[in-house]
This record gives sequence, C-alpha cells and structure tokens, in this order.
Amino acid sequence: MTKTLALSLALAGMLLSTAQAQTAAAPTAPAAAPAPSGAGDSRVAMCIGCHSIPGYQASFPQVYKVPMISGQSQKYLEAALQAYKKGDRKHPTMHGVAASLGDQDITFVAAHYAQQTPAEAAPAPATPPAASAEVAALLTKGACASCHGANFSKPLDPSYPKLAGQHPDYLFAALKAYHTENNASVGRNNAIMGAQVKQFSNAELKAIANYIGSLPGELYTVPQSRFR
Repeated sequence: MTKTLALSLALAGMLLSTAQAQTAAAPTAPAAAPAPSGAGDSRVAMCIGCHSIPGYQASFPQVYKVPMISGQSQKYLEAALQAYKKGDRKHPTMHGVAASLGDQDITFVAAHYAQQTPAEAAPAPATPPAASAEVAALLTKGACASCHGANFSKPLDPSYPKLAGQHPDYLFAALKAYHTENNASVGRNNAIMGAQVKQFSNAELKAIANYIGSLPGELYTVPQSRFR
C-alpha cells in the first residue's frame, strides 16, 4: 500500500514538473504597442513654438494665425510637409523645417499631431450655422464640399484637409497663395486648387474663409511646453 502511494506521488510530481516546464517555455503574447507620442521628441519640438501656442500669429507673407494642426488628417499633414519640402508650397520657414525631415520623420510628426486632441473639447452645436445665400452660391460654384466633405470636416480623400473651424485668416492666406504665381517665396502649386481659386476675387475668397472658419470642427491648438 505504501509503495503504491509513493509511486502515485512520484508520478504526480513528474506530471506537474512537465506542465510547469511547458508553461514556462510557451511564448507570451506581445504587449500592445503604445500610441505614438512625440512629447519631448526633437522633431516635434520644431513645431511647438508656433503650432502649440493658442492664437500665435505669423507675419509672412501677411499677419495671420498659424493653422491648427492637432486633429488634422495624418495623410494631409504628410502631404503638406512633403509639399513644403519639395517647394510646391513656398514658405521659407516651413521649407526649412520640412527640408530637415526625412520621410519617416514626416510620418512621425504627422501621426503625432493627427492623434493629439485636448483633454476637453467644446461640444459641437446641434445645428451648424447656415451660409448666407451669397456664400452658399460661392461654395457651390467652387464645388468645395465635393472634396472636403460634409461640413467641410469629412474630406473624401485623407490627403485633403479638414477645414471646418480653422482660423479664417489662415484659410484666406492659404487660398490667396494658390492665386500667387511666379513668386520665389510665396505660393502653392496645386492644379486643382489653382483652377478653383482663379474663379474668385480676394473678397469672395475671404467670405468663403470666414464662413468655413465659423463652422464647428475637429481641429485644435493643444498647448505644449517647450521644456520637457
């Protein structure tokens, strides 16, 4: 009886040891990768001085608030930085920044700002403000919603920007840049936008910019410290 019990205990111990060894050898599932964050990254630090200061104004080629880029589409931010880098968008400061970034750096910076949102965002109004008859006619003439989507915040292609809620003075400056030709420091080369803005006077472009900027959107300026 004692020998039988001892044999049973020995067999149970062998089975337990084997199970423990198999458990230790089994590969563990990799931990989920954390969301990309550029906090403290030198590539993002180049952007903080302008795009992370609420109300910060640029003075070239005119005075306007720098665009809100937090919450913007990643693909659009990548396309914009590549355009500044190549010179298709002419702006000395932005060219200097973009030219210092490789393709992977541009992707990193764009991903950082695309996923960055404030801790608390103001709720959007139930009914966005309606355009005046004059502005509605301009928007129809330019077929703006055909690319920039519902409420000008749901672009049909991710490389097109969200516009709703963007600073009106920046939108106006950007639209005028598509008007500009044969200038080494100012202008944007884009066949579609170039053809669209040529239909309008500066006063009409400003009216469009003011209305689109008044709409609720998904763009933010998220304050960040330069020193982390």
